[in-house]
Amino acid sequence: MKATKRLVRLGAAVCAMALALAGLAGCSPSEPYEPPALEPKVASPAVIEDGVLHVGVNTENAPLAGQPTSSMRIVGIDVDVAAALADKLGLKLDVVDVGADFETALNDGTVDIVMGVDKAEAGSFWTSDTYLPTAVALFAMEGTTDVPPADTDATIAAQVSSKSAWAVSSEYEGATLDATEDLHTAFEKLSKGEVAYVAADAIIGTYAAHSAGINAHIVALMQAPSGYAVGCLDGNTELKQAVGDAVASLMNEGIVNVIQTKWLGAPLELASIPLTPSAAASAEAAGETGAEDGSGEEAAAEGETAEGGEAAAEGEAAAEGGEEAAPEEAPAEGAAEAEPVAA
Repeated sequence: MKATKRLVRLGAAVCAMALALAGLAGCSPSEPYEPPALEPKVASPAVIEDGVLHVGVNTENAPLAGQPTSSMRIVGIDVDVAAALADKLGLKLDVVDVGADFETALNDGTVDIVMGVDKAEAGSFWTSDTYLPTAVALFAMEGTTDVPPADTDATIAAQVSSKSAWAVSSEYEGATLDATEDLHTAFEKLSKGEVAYVAADAIIGTYAAHSAGINAHIVALMQAPSGYAVGCLDGNTELKQAVGDAVASLMNEGIVNVIQTKWLGAPLELASIPLTPSAAASAEAAGETGAEDGSGEEAAAEGETAEGGEAAAEGEAAAEGGEEAAPEEAPAEGAAEAEPVAA
């Protein structure tokens, strides 16, 4: 009798399983999962195409944006931030390489917005609050925390013919400048103790060191920090508002910090890093000017950066800002031989 009951229970279990499997048949590979439809927060004419956010980037600006030789995909910090931004706006993402001429790409309607706009060098178009800080920085190996004095005779490596090299020569006349072909070589020399410091854009230098597994850190900034922002046409009021709100949301929610950690190893914090003597003097002078004309500390800081020049993107053929006014034609500066890591 007990054996019969066990068989009955077993038969019932088999029947239940068969029914469950039959129910799962409706989820077969022939019917792929489709995520819920996005609810667009902006539409034409605020964007070029309904349901899509067309984003312009400069692929010669690694790690902000680049294309690995083994792939046609565009990847980088800016691409990841753009994807999060498009999601916030309820739009699909289309990434377009527009080179360094952001203003033309916006004006001719190629893209809705552009990423990686240096706030200190923006054109006549509108820019959001910054989502990524940057500045010309001095890197040293772990254990070194001293900011080199104005009369230092230390050896400082920087990429040849770059604005970083120009900034070192301008501020540290007594230092020995070791001009390397690329930042990969500069950081290798730093790791071997052949140079005391490396001068590079904060973002590109951090990426180069992190990619090479070199435990270098920023000890000083050679200019007051600036940052990268999103740009769009100034007359596009609806998109300006939506993008501004979305950038603020991504920052407040820590999403941008997660993206920075993916590419740089940790979020880049520059506010507490000391300035080199020349940069500190420039900041102090700008502060005094701001106090005299009543514009306040914030306006003074903006005045200093506008006069001094901020770090632009410093990637494969990208320019890097110097502390003082840079030459009209910015020297090229490579980030590293390492390519951007695919997402």
